[in-house]
Amino acid sequence: MCATCGCSGNGHQLKTLLPVLKPASFAGLAMDTQVEPLVVEAPEKPAVRVQTPPPPVKTLVDLERDILDKNKRMAERNRGFFEARNIRAINLVSSPGSGKTALLERTLADRAGKDRFYVIEGDQQTDRDAERIAAGGAPVVQINTGKGCHLEADMVHQAIRSLQPETDSIVFIENVGNLVCPSMFDLGEGRRVVVISVTEGEDKPIKYPDMFHTADLCVINKIDLLPYLQFDLEQLKKYGRQVNPNLEFLEVSATTGAGMEGWYAWLSFTV
Repeated sequence: MCATCGCSGNGHQLKTLLPVLKPASFAGLAMDTQVEPLVVEAPEKPAVRVQTPPPPVKTLVDLERDILDKNKRMAERNRGFFEARNIRAINLVSSPGSGKTALLERTLADRAGKDRFYVIEGDQQTDRDAERIAAGGAPVVQINTGKGCHLEADMVHQAIRSLQPETDSIVFIENVGNLVCPSMFDLGEGRRVVVISVTEGEDKPIKYPDMFHTADLCVINKIDLLPYLQFDLEQLKKYGRQVNPNLEFLEVSATTGAGMEGWYAWLSFTV
């Protein structure tokens, strides 16, 4: 299904699903066998004139099929569920190591008792992030995608059925760490947030424009490290607005808590 990386929707596995069986291999036929032509002498017959019919007319029909159509339909189902219950669903996307999980941990700790959170964790393997989130007191479902590089709407749908989030709550969907393929897959979220750390370089928006073009907010994390790095915050924002003029920015440190109040204010007004 994924035209960017070549992975297939069948390769994405929820942890509770059985593995996909590999098709049996087929033995190839030898192609170097020599076959002597068979010659049969027919008795002489009077010449017969055969009228050869004209070749059939071939009609070419162009068929276009949206390979993401199934995902889009399921995303709309998810979106309807969220909207009917006034649930703020936020898709967190980033490259690996940007600090998405740390941002969630800090959010759960600081907003305990103020907001009701549910979390869907997406990783290729392990339950490590789900364990970290569960330690913070939020209900969480771990989705392991195996060789897959992104979450899809049907995976989120199954996770939501398991979580059963309450009305007026916040659902965080922490996507697989990847700045390419998750940009193609609508999960039914209300808002998409791309997280970037100051250790990654300010040119990420122009290197991965699709991700920043589809995001509503860019959270710039690990600003406590700025004194030790050569990182241009304003250049990052310039690049971001170059691909998405409506992109908002927040500067935070999930470690020290700097700027987190702005993040919480954004969450409060996000629908």
